[in-house]
Amino acid sequence: MVPPSCKKVFVLDTNVLLHDPNSILHFQEHDVVIPIVVIEEVDHFKKDQTEIGRNARSVSRLLDKLRASGTLSRGVPLGNGGTLKVDVAAHSLDIGILSADKHKADNQILACARELLHTCKDRVVLVTKDTNLRIKADAIGVQAEDYTTDRVEMDELYTGHKSWEVDAAKMDLLYDGGLSPDPELNLQPNQFLTLVDQANPSHTALARFMAGEGLLRPLKRMEAYPWGIKPRNREQQFALELLLDPIVQVVTLLGKAGTGKTLLAIAAGLQQVVDEEAYDKILVSRPVMPMGRDLGYLPGDISEKLRPYMQPIYDNLEFIVGANTDARRRTTMTAGQLEEAGYLAVEPLTYIRGRSIPKQYLVVDEAQNLTPHEVKTILTRAGEGTKVIFTGDPHQIDNPYVDASTNGLSFLAEHFKHLDISGHVTLMKGERSKLAELASNLL
Repeated sequence: MVPPSCKKVFVLDTNVLLHDPNSILHFQEHDVVIPIVVIEEVDHFKKDQTEIGRNARSVSRLLDKLRASGTLSRGVPLGNGGTLKVDVAAHSLDIGILSADKHKADNQILACARELLHTCKDRVVLVTKDTNLRIKADAIGVQAEDYTTDRVEMDELYTGHKSWEVDAAKMDLLYDGGLSPDPELNLQPNQFLTLVDQANPSHTALARFMAGEGLLRPLKRMEAYPWGIKPRNREQQFALELLLDPIVQVVTLLGKAGTGKTLLAIAAGLQQVVDEEAYDKILVSRPVMPMGRDLGYLPGDISEKLRPYMQPIYDNLEFIVGANTDARRRTTMTAGQLEEAGYLAVEPLTYIRGRSIPKQYLVVDEAQNLTPHEVKTILTRAGEGTKVIFTGDPHQIDNPYVDASTNGLSFLAEHFKHLDISGHVTLMKGERSKLAELASNLL
């Protein structure tokens, strides 16, 4: 048992609870304090028909369940040695030179944390995802941290591919029954390798680690150009290998703007739905940011309101249709005709909760704007025979509640990397245009 003198006291901000409703349970043997103003702020969101609103209701249900173990104002056990307490005392933040607004929730939370310092000394930590609140806390002598339970450091994020220098004999083995990888490579299922000849560095081969066999195999789809889309670099080739493999049910594609993430995902989907009939439909979706606020101000019906948000998807569809010149196939259909024929549906993620999606090819674009909890919600909608592809750029985030290290896309790529049914590729080179690549790199 941890001595009381070694326990920390974590004071939680509202945004932590709305980000992860179960965050209360993630502080191990330490104590958790929730200021009463945080409960009031959570209550403010409870009627929202968004993911934040659903999280607010989940927080309320969890607190109500914990209330059965005792009085929240006195503290209730959390089952891991720690306790939860709701601080109901009135606090005012006196910062000397200027009088802080006592009605502002942030200042009441800060005041609560500073008051706890009188009894808990240096063991108090304010946990908030608000950068400015962490700065204010530091200024008045309160230790503050970001909520890092679901954090994935970007410089350590799994990329899905690496290089390996080998001799020519091993490269021959790759094409003659498969090659056993060096254990020190520590490969994950479906990870890709670029084999480089030690004697001739220009001599390379692309391979994929098949974990079930314990062998490296050459790529099977080097000549696959779905709907006329030809990969322009090795990362795109790796991505197509995963996208066209029915065994891989979850694919995550990370990369800056112009690397071809969405284009490849949709082209591979059209190939498997329209031509091969491996899936019933392509469902392409993306989060509407801000969630549920701006649509009402746009003119027209729901499809017309959604068009500005979904336009990047239609741009990719039009490019793919234009790139396919085989007039003998149904792939000459326009994007509108594909929708009318039932091959394709473009929807916002707002409407995905509660659905069951069997035998569909689901593409979730701009997934960097999702929280880990939202990604879990999407994956639990997948029915039998459904493949789910998440694409996005963790460095272009519009959601104020996540960043490059805590978004659902990075979280999923890191936590699913050990599964046979999952694959990941980080695309590095922009292929949209020379101008787009220069802008992405230099600005």
